[in-house]
Amino acid sequence: MNAASPPAESPSRGEPDGYRFPRDQRIHSGQEIRRIMRRGKRERTTHLDVFSAASPSSFPRFGLVVPKHRRRIVDRNRLKRRLREIARLEILPGLRRAGCDLDVLVRARPHAYDAGYERLRDELTRWLEHRT
Repeated sequence: MNAASPPAESPSRGEPDGYRFPRDQRIHSGQEIRRIMRRGKRERTTHLDVFSAASPSSFPRFGLVVPKHRRRIVDRNRLKRRLREIARLEILPGLRRAGCDLDVLVRARPHAYDAGYERLRDELTRWLEHRT
């Protein structure tokens, strides 16, 4: 790289806002997760438990709990990536369109590891249609 050429842009910084999962829309503190699991409404799908509660923020937020369930870390990370992507593309935009300021927490059940992306997306979009 010569001195005249600009540095390469980081993929996360060079993408439009629609390609990111903003930090302020994530639920990641253990205290918040416990609050939602205790006080939120739980709905079960075949592969997931979906908890929802009123958000203290003026926008919807999303959190994720993926227990190990005796699986490999590679499988767990893949499942987390799939669920985060579904939240980023389907759940959060759908809640914003409907004007629902909800905190949504998804907890993966053991069979979620065997479900594909499409199946998980269908379950969560059905949940979203039921909520909005």
